[in-house]
Amino acid sequence: MRLQQLTTSTLMGAIWLSTVILPARDGYAQSLPTPDQLDQLLAPIALYPDALLAQICAASTDPQQILDADNWVRQNPGLSGQARTDAAQQQGFDPAFIALVNFPQVLDRMAQNIDDYAMIGNAFAADQGMVMDSIQRLRQQAYAVGALQSNQHQTVSVENQGNTHVIVVQPANPQVVYVPQYNPQVVFVQPGPGFVAPGPFLTFGPGITLGAWMTNTAYPWGWGGWGWNWGRRNLIVHNNVWVVNNRYRPRRPSYVFRPPAFNRPPIFVRPPNNWRDRPFYRPPAGRPPGQRPPSQGGQRPPSQGGQRPPSQGGQRPPSQAGQRPPSQAGQRPQNRPNPNAGRGSGNPRADSGGRNSAFGGGNNAAADRAASNRGRSSVASQQRQRGGGNRQ
Repeated sequence: MRLQQLTTSTLMGAIWLSTVILPARDGYAQSLPTPDQLDQLLAPIALYPDALLAQICAASTDPQQILDADNWVRQNPGLSGQARTDAAQQQGFDPAFIALVNFPQVLDRMAQNIDDYAMIGNAFAADQGMVMDSIQRLRQQAYAVGALQSNQHQTVSVENQGNTHVIVVQPANPQVVYVPQYNPQVVFVQPGPGFVAPGPFLTFGPGITLGAWMTNTAYPWGWGGWGWNWGRRNLIVHNNVWVVNNRYRPRRPSYVFRPPAFNRPPIFVRPPNNWRDRPFYRPPAGRPPGQRPPSQGGQRPPSQGGQRPPSQGGQRPPSQAGQRPPSQAGQRPQNRPNPNAGRGSGNPRADSGGRNSAFGGGNNAAADRAASNRGRSSVASQQRQRGGGNRQ
């Protein structure tokens, strides 16, 4: 009897394994995307900060929980900050989702494109390295054209991990997270000769402030505990390699996996070998990054470089250099009329012959007195010749 029961149980187990587990595993394997398809699926989120992207990839392994968490956030619009985080924990959501409820727009976008994220989750559960390779390809392509760079919202760095160069994206302020917004069909394009960036690739909305309930690494959903080991190609959560371990139990499972359609606008993801040199980056208006045009580079143009032009270099022109021109140097001009010459004679008198007049301001006092005496003698002589005042 016992042998018959054991045989029946073994047979039922074999039937269950062959009809449920194996087909599900085969279907799961068949649902994995190709590298090009994975690039298309990850293009809208590959430029997100590392920790946020890690939480999205982990959450994608449970599409039903994505739908349930998004519905729960919609049904509780009055909750925010720590109150929302605590309430999400009480709902039994897994750590990645407890973190994501603080990014309701991201969670809502995942729910609206649930089939895309379900396939990302399938790929991530099967091979984390495959997903991480796609993220780096997309980031390298964006970096090569100048779409991905540091600014006041984020810090973009190139690091050497595991003998390979990878791009790491972190918030510029660890307490505030900005989620970039961009069009993958604009960012991931094939740059041809004379490629010019169409303008700002990434825009940023209001930042999400992370309080102690999110930054404290003692919590399994703590922001600081999530990241990537790009060299070893796996996701790290609080110093441990992440594995699929979703404990959430949905009340009314409703999601059925449907492979997403890939008849979408194409993107170009073929980063060049010298992507670190940003070969396709063109600064705005042809200016090199971080400095002004040469004519304004830290000093004035040569004609104004710290001094006046040569014609005015520290002194007046030669005709005005510290003294009057020769015709005015220390004496009056020789052809200048003397208004005092011939006073009392009725005839103006010019000071001719180069002599200094009595009022010429000479420097020799004896010569001045002699000139004055000659002037008086000349006047008296003219009066005697006129004969007592009668005019000739």
